[in-house]
Amino acid sequence: MCRSIKTLRPPVLPEEATEDDIRAAALQYVRKVSGFRAPAAHNREVFERAVDEIAEATARLLDGLEVRGARTGGTAGTGGTVRKRAPEPRPDAV
Repeated sequence: MCRSIKTLRPPVLPEEATEDDIRAAALQYVRKVSGFRAPAAHNREVFERAVDEIAEATARLLDGLEVRGARTGGTAGTGGTVRKRAPEPRPDAV
Protein backbone atom coordinates (compact mmCIF):
# COMPACT_ATOMS: atom_id res chain seq x y z
CA MET A 1 0.00 0.00 0.00
CA CYS A 2 1.13 3.51 -0.69
CA ARG A 3 2.72 5.02 2.39
CA SER A 4 1.17 8.43 1.84
CA ILE A 5 -2.40 7.12 2.01
CA LYS A 6 -3.59 7.74 5.55
CA THR A 7 -6.34 6.05 7.52
CA LEU A 8 -9.38 8.30 7.22
CA ARG A 9 -11.51 7.12 10.11
CA PRO A 10 -11.48 7.90 13.82
CA PRO A 11 -9.67 7.39 16.10
CA VAL A 12 -6.68 7.38 13.72
CA LEU A 13 -7.77 10.66 12.13
CA PRO A 14 -8.69 12.94 15.05
CA GLU A 15 -11.36 14.73 13.03
CA GLU A 16 -13.79 13.52 10.40
CA ALA A 17 -12.37 13.02 6.91
CA THR A 18 -13.08 15.86 4.52
CA GLU A 19 -13.74 15.61 0.80
CA ASP A 20 -10.18 16.90 0.25
CA ASP A 21 -8.78 14.09 2.45
CA ILE A 22 -10.75 11.51 0.48
CA ARG A 23 -9.74 12.90 -2.91
CA ALA A 24 -6.06 13.03 -1.89
CA ALA A 25 -6.18 9.37 -0.85
CA ALA A 26 -7.91 8.43 -4.11
CA LEU A 27 -5.29 10.30 -6.12
CA GLN A 28 -2.46 8.53 -4.29
CA TYR A 29 -4.12 5.18 -4.93
CA VAL A 30 -4.53 5.84 -8.67
CA ARG A 31 -0.93 7.06 -8.90
CA LYS A 32 0.31 3.90 -7.20
CA VAL A 33 -1.77 1.50 -9.28
CA SER A 34 -1.12 3.25 -12.61
CA GLY A 35 2.55 3.90 -11.97
CA PHE A 36 2.15 7.51 -13.10
CA ARG A 37 2.49 10.57 -10.91
CA ALA A 38 0.69 12.62 -13.55
CA PRO A 39 -0.96 11.16 -16.63
CA ALA A 40 -0.01 12.02 -20.19
CA ALA A 41 -2.60 14.05 -22.07
CA HIS A 42 -4.02 10.96 -23.78
CA ASN A 43 -4.56 9.25 -20.38
CA ARG A 44 -5.81 12.27 -18.42
CA GLU A 45 -9.54 11.53 -18.81
CA VAL A 46 -9.33 7.91 -17.65
CA PHE A 47 -6.95 8.88 -14.82
CA GLU A 48 -9.31 11.60 -13.52
CA ARG A 49 -12.33 9.33 -13.89
CA ALA A 50 -10.58 6.68 -11.79
CA VAL A 51 -9.77 9.24 -9.08
CA ASP A 52 -13.42 10.39 -9.05
CA GLU A 53 -14.78 6.84 -8.84
CA ILE A 54 -12.40 5.82 -6.07
CA ALA A 55 -13.16 9.00 -4.11
CA GLU A 56 -16.90 8.25 -4.41
CA ALA A 57 -16.42 4.64 -3.29
CA THR A 58 -14.27 5.80 -0.37
CA ALA A 59 -16.90 8.35 0.69
CA ARG A 60 -19.58 5.64 0.60
CA LEU A 61 -17.38 3.35 2.67
CA LEU A 62 -16.68 6.02 5.29
CA ASP A 63 -20.35 7.03 5.39
CA GLY A 64 -21.34 3.43 6.10
CA LEU A 65 -18.74 2.63 8.74
CA GLU A 66 -19.70 2.67 12.39
CA VAL A 67 -16.83 3.10 14.81
CA ARG A 68 -17.45 1.75 18.28
CA GLY A 69 -16.93 4.33 20.98
CA ALA A 70 -16.79 7.21 18.47
CA ARG A 71 -17.68 10.52 20.00
CA THR A 72 -19.00 11.98 16.75
CA GLY A 73 -22.78 11.89 16.46
CA GLY A 74 -25.12 9.53 18.25
CA THR A 75 -24.71 8.45 21.84
CA ALA A 76 -21.60 7.01 23.43
CA GLY A 77 -20.91 3.45 22.39
CA THR A 78 -23.34 3.43 19.47
CA GLY A 79 -20.84 4.51 16.87
CA GLY A 80 -21.03 7.61 14.80
CA THR A 81 -20.43 9.04 11.41
CA VAL A 82 -16.92 8.93 10.05
CA ARG A 83 -17.00 11.68 7.43
CA LYS A 84 -18.05 15.30 7.35
CA ARG A 85 -20.66 15.97 4.78
CA ALA A 86 -20.21 18.94 2.50
CA PRO A 87 -22.06 22.01 3.72
CA GLU A 88 -25.36 22.80 2.08
CA PRO A 89 -24.99 25.32 -0.74
CA ARG A 90 -26.00 28.83 0.29
CA PRO A 91 -28.12 30.90 -2.04
CA ASP A 92 -26.30 33.97 -3.28
CA ALA A 93 -27.38 37.20 -1.66
CA VAL A 94 -28.70 39.65 -4.20
